[in-house]
Amino acid sequence: MKKTLLLLLLLISASTIPFAFNHHATYLQGPVNGQKAPNLIFKNPEGNVMALSELKGKVVMIDFWASWCGPCRRANPFVVKMYNTYKDKKFNCGKGFEIYSVSLDQNAQAWKNAIAQDGLTWKYHVSDLGYWSSEPARIYGITSIPQCYLIDGEGTIIGAGLRPEMVEQELAKRVK
Repeated sequence: MKKTLLLLLLLISASTIPFAFNHHATYLQGPVNGQKAPNLIFKNPEGNVMALSELKGKVVMIDFWASWCGPCRRANPFVVKMYNTYKDKKFNCGKGFEIYSVSLDQNAQAWKNAIAQDGLTWKYHVSDLGYWSSEPARIYGITSIPQCYLIDGEGTIIGAGLRPEMVEQELAKRVK
């Protein structure tokens, strides 16, 4: 009887594990190329609401990063250079280039300090200060940073789950 019960429990467990893992993977997967980019509406360091949808018409890089992330901070000089190179360019898929930075910080002062220290001069910086539980990270399925999405002027994702240097390659291909 014990062997039969144990076997039955093992069979039930084995049949539910794939569902649990598949459900989790689906939850973590973010939007993919060709899909409309989910809108993000969050506050900047001054407490003003900034929506991703405000940037319609431009090519936009959504940059997921944090002040405490070493690889993010090391990538920031490259991101600044890319922004300065492409912000006034014309593209075959949008007018101009903008960055919508989403911080996974918990500490507002550390976030503000990193923006200033790294010279992140663009206007669009947002965070809900939710760390890895942040709503923007959940919406885009972010499980590692730095990670970027590239969106065309119509709001369609043309680069999903990219590193900053990969975004630059995509921008270079699309300059008029």
